[in-house]
Amino acid sequence: MPSPRRVWQTHRVLVGLFPELDAPGGIQRAGRHIAFVLSEYAAAHKMDYRFLSINDSQELHRMRVNDREFFFTGADRRKTRLLATALRTARRRPKLVLAAHPNLAPVVHAMKLFAPKMKSIICTHGVEVWEPLSPVRKHALRNATLVLSPSQATADHLTSIQGVSAKRIRVLPWALDPDFETRSSSGTRTPLPQAFPAGQVILSVGRWLAAERYKGMDTLILAMPRLLLRWPNLQLAIVGSGDDRQWLENIARDSGVQRHVHFISDISYGELSACYEGADIFALPSRGEGFGFVYLEAMAHGKPVIAGAHGGAPEVVLDGVTGYVVQHGDPVQLATSLDALLSSPETMKRMGDAGRKRVELEYRFTVFSKALKKILRELCES
Repeated sequence: MPSPRRVWQTHRVLVGLFPELDAPGGIQRAGRHIAFVLSEYAAAHKMDYRFLSINDSQELHRMRVNDREFFFTGADRRKTRLLATALRTARRRPKLVLAAHPNLAPVVHAMKLFAPKMKSIICTHGVEVWEPLSPVRKHALRNATLVLSPSQATADHLTSIQGVSAKRIRVLPWALDPDFETRSSSGTRTPLPQAFPAGQVILSVGRWLAAERYKGMDTLILAMPRLLLRWPNLQLAIVGSGDDRQWLENIARDSGVQRHVHFISDISYGELSACYEGADIFALPSRGEGFGFVYLEAMAHGKPVIAGAHGGAPEVVLDGVTGYVVQHGDPVQLATSLDALLSSPETMKRMGDAGRKRVELEYRFTVFSKALKKILRELCES
């Protein structure tokens, strides 16, 4: 008798591939948000999940967000280890795999050799897809079932530079942390860090890395001499960490404003929230933000925001409504915008209130979670 035909069976398994989860940074934060939603969706639909991270240590990690706990396995920065584990997982013929960074798209493409009916989602963020990818990554990205982008600007780069079909792209903005409101309304106020200055304060938050000088913190420092002519008590507080601190300190010293520029590192989330509350204006005149979580946090704290007129930032910060957008690397325009805010407390309050309302309506975690679950449902049930 002829052997019976093999029956294709797609298991009710969700797979998540992440560059890193247990670390600071916007991409890592977005990954945690995605993992949180995937684990919720899996639990609600009686599905299993498997989360793999390339850069976290090789062990089973447990992470808690709000009242939900999820687990993931690290590959200790070994690409071959991640690939081998992903291919073993693909033999279970999962329903869907989501890669939280386009660098992981080739792994997804390889998994489809073992699970050709598996649906796939690739998440993009910003600058990593604003320049042509390698042929292997570009091919894998183009062949994903769906590509997610946090902004229309990045979506446009996906079509024009990477050649991804517009029909395969979905714009899904990131959101505040799921426990942001709980932390904000806890009633316990964390004191300001000791290094936080007194007086009128412009706050900036971001990593101090030579590879990320596009964030424009040097331009903020270069704008200070012009501003201090009118506002002699003005202070600039820069929160972050990285190998570029000395370079920024040298700019402050050479500009003669070192006493007005304060670098703040190694603080808790509560202390960071206190910095947002204690500042008058938030500014990050970057040219490389695909989205910008820090803009959301500043707006949620009711602060007017100055962002770069580039990438996804103008989609978050509405020019003239919740703040101003300025050209990267232009200290004169930046100083003019900051001066306009400092000169009008009414404008600062109006923009701060508008930003807070915008976050509450469009960037709460529940909005992001609902949209992503809808996408998962569409793909898993198709």
